[in-house]
Amino acid sequence: SVKSKIIKSVYFSQEDGRLRICFRNGEERLFEGVPAADVSTMVKAPSPGQYYIDRIRTRYRRIAA
Repeated sequence: SVKSKIIKSVYFSQEDGRLRICFRNGEERLFEGVPAADVSTMVKAPSPGQYYIDRIRTRYRRIAA
């Protein structure tokens, strides 16, 4: 579970490094090649949404959700 103003839920597959983020506005985004450590840090961050904006959105390849 995630405590965030913008992120509703996070799903991560350790098998292929795919990260699916479901936002409170109804959008979903899917990224690939995300290390488990980055996902863990994001969900534990004081602001998971800001961590996503700063560290996930720009670093990893987004694929069609």
